[in-house]
Amino acid sequence: MTTTDRAAAFRALHHRDPQGPEGPLVLPGPWDAATARIFADAGFRALATPSAGVSASLGYADGSAPADEMFAAVARIVRAVAADGIAVSADVEDGYGLPAREFVDRLLATGAVGCNLEDTERGTGRLKEPQEQADWLAAVRAEAGDALVINARVDTFLKGADDVEPALGRGRLYVAAGADCVYPILAPGEALAALAAGLDAPVNALAVRGGPTPRELGALGAARVTFGGGLHREAMGAVEAIAGRLGSAG
Repeated sequence: MTTTDRAAAFRALHHRDPQGPEGPLVLPGPWDAATARIFADAGFRALATPSAGVSASLGYADGSAPADEMFAAVARIVRAVAADGIAVSADVEDGYGLPAREFVDRLLATGAVGCNLEDTERGTGRLKEPQEQADWLAAVRAEAGDALVINARVDTFLKGADDVEPALGRGRLYVAAGADCVYPILAPGEALAALAAGLDAPVNALAVRGGPTPRELGALGAARVTFGGGLHREAMGAVEAIAGRLGSAG
């Protein structure tokens, strides 16, 4: 199966009925090869790496891991599950400031068939102008063809906006530029439903501890559910508890 074939199969998973028997596409976020194997053995058909979790596993704060190390980590995750035919989408922040051709070549070399691309500029925290981000997405699409499933992250809610219109406007631009899916991170339920209804593309929702379940997010229209760095934080909390017990036993 070619990379384009694998991307097509992954893309198709985004278009099942999120309110149907299977619910939305749920993508756990492995941060290393070992966690990728755990999710693969649990039966998940696709995975989505979190930049925060991968960065932490490499010893960096979120948003500060070097591109070389992030690409290498993604490649190890892909290799760990490749024999099972599991698709991997990589959170690659804003593309690390690389030219589109270099970015696509390096990402495809990892074996990933999808990516998150956010509209916050790495390093500055600046929310990019919508057309600026759309132009970047269009350049990535032109270089990748159909070999990558592009999940365009919209950070307006992350930056404190409470109005759906800026997110809707950005989402429409990003879809027109070639994005396969739109990810309005931290969108509240009513905004998520409006985005799902107003965009001609699947919508990715973030599942958080204490928030709606993946099924509930699907009922709001989310076709895809991811967890950001939440699963990594949960796991590190468990490790911290073990460390505490070991310390007290000493």
